Amino acid sequence: MFALIQDTKNLTEEIVQEEKTLSIFNLIMEGGLGGQIIIGILFVLLTVTIYIYFERFFSIKSAAKIDKDFMNQIKDYISNGKIESADALCKSKETPIARLIGKGISRIGKPLEDINTAIETAGKLEIYQLEKNVSMLATIAGSAPMIGFLGTVIGMIVAIHEIANAGGQIDIKMLSDGLYTAMTTTVAGLIVGIIAYVAYNHLVVRTDKVVYQMEAKSVEFLDLLNEPI
Repeated sequence: MFALIQDTKNLTEEIVQEEKTLSIFNLIMEGGLGGQIIIGILFVLLTVTIYIYFERFFSIKSAAKIDKDFMNQIKDYISNGKIESADALCKSKETPIARLIGKGISRIGKPLEDINTAIETAGKLEIYQLEKNVSMLATIAGSAPMIGFLGTVIGMIVAIHEIANAGGQIDIKMLSDGLYTAMTTTVAGLIVGIIAYVAYNHLVVRTDKVVYQMEAKSVEFLDLLNEPI
């Protein structure tokens, strides 16, 4: 008798454990066409987020590299009147700072104000290149949770519609399945939004660091031109 009770208890626990196990794949597949479309859109947004982040990350990392002897070499060349050598050195460096200094060197001989304006204009173009597509991450960070919430609303409507078709009788299992499916899109939207938000802020911080370096080296270059030779 005791063995029979124990077997029944074990069987009940296995059934309960099996019922509590959630399969994300099943929730998505059973969520209807609307839920699947929402999840598909969020997956595309996640893919775009990851691509933009790593593409920009390595691009900004490359732009942040600075040769410690670069400005010293520029100063030596300009002090000795070797403008062409200074310009060639800038062209050999594929960095925003080198391009800014090169733009300034190409204007040597003109008024200092014209040189400063040329450097500022080139700096704006360099910043634009650094920030390319980064704004899309901010858009995804804001839109992904809303898209997920849209999927939740669609799932709730479908669940209520199924209950209505069942004669108005509340089926707890049917309602819980609908809620699981509906909330899945919200969770997915929040995950994508959080990833995009963190990626955006990280890239902004790294971009600002490069911009500060550009400003500092530009001021150093202008100060160099003001020094008596």
